[in-house]
Parts: sequence; C-alpha cells; structure tokens
Amino acid sequence: MSVYSFNGFIPVIKESSFIHPNASVTGNVIIGENVYVGPGAAIRGDWGQIIIEDGCNVQENCTIHMFPGTITLLKEGAHIGHGAIIHGGTIGKNCLIGMNSVIMDDVVLEDECIVGALSFVTTNSTFSKRSLIVGNPCKVIKEVSDEMIDWKTKGTKLYQGLPKECFDTLREVTPLREIEKGRPTQDSMYITWEALKNK
Repeated sequence: MSVYSFNGFIPVIKESSFIHPNASVTGNVIIGENVYVGPGAAIRGDWGQIIIEDGCNVQENCTIHMFPGTITLLKEGAHIGHGAIIHGGTIGKNCLIGMNSVIMDDVVLEDECIVGALSFVTTNSTFSKRSLIVGNPCKVIKEVSDEMIDWKTKGTKLYQGLPKECFDTLREVTPLREIEKGRPTQDSMYITWEALKNK
C-alpha cells in the first residue's frame, strides 16, 4: 500500500483494514477496524485530519480531503461509492454516499442519510437523520425508510468482509490467455434497490 508521512504525521491504520496497493493515504489520517479502501482512492490528510471509523468503505477513485485546519470525519459504517469526493465535514453512521457525488466543506450528514449518485452537496449544508438527498444542488426528497436502510446496511456488510477476503485471496498474477474450463461462477449476494422494490 502507498502510505506516506507528511510534516511529521504518520497515518494510523488498524491491521484489519485493507488499503489497496493502488490507493494512497497521506499524513494525519486515522483508519479504524475492517475498513476497505479501493484502488485509485486518495485520502490526503496534509492540511487537516481525516478520521475513518470502523467498518467504513472508500471505493475506487474516491478523494477525501479538507479545507485547511479542519477535520473530515466518516463515522462507523459510512459507505462512500465509486468516484465520490468528500471535501470536509461529517458523514454520519451508516450513511451512503452515491457514486460520483461531491460533498463540500463543513457539511453535516446525520446518521443513516443516503446521497444519490451524481449529487452535489453544498458547503455548510446540514441534513437530519435518514434524509434521502439528491440533485445538483442537492435537496431532500423524502425520509429513508426502514427497508432502504436495511438494504444499505446489507451492502455495507459485504464491504466490511472484503478486507479479509483481500488479505486472503488478492494476488498480483499473470493473466490467462484463454478462459479455463470449469471457471467458477459468482454468487448473487445482493440486488439493486430497484430490483428489490419491484419484487
């Protein structure tokens, strides 16, 4: 993994957390237990502190940074979708940040909020618990239901198990040139929210 000290700050990463070798973690960053950080993610604690609590995931190509002198906090079980940018503020427990969303400075998302993909959350915004937030600029469209947060929590549990799977099975290899006979299939462990609603 690419982990760098900066101005005397060395990142603190619990042993159970997995940082992909193609991700980077710099400076004043504290990462708790069972956190997954995907390839291409940049977690840069050079001008302030980043705290990522237990069970969070920061997926591929995410950026986490901050305005100088501030703290960016991802509380327990926060789920940061592919390509999202978190630029300061607090992401509450068990929140979901949709793919390619942008969270600006000094935002506060209380617990169990869901931010839709491609949403832009403006500076100094505060959203109460279980807000479903979408758009550019974003707005609350409804309250997150029990069914929706249950669906989100199950998806996050897959990511909470991923660090161990990566430690156990992720290896750099030479690619095959042909599909091997008996190539295994993968389980359908999770379905989309749309598919769940239409069952």
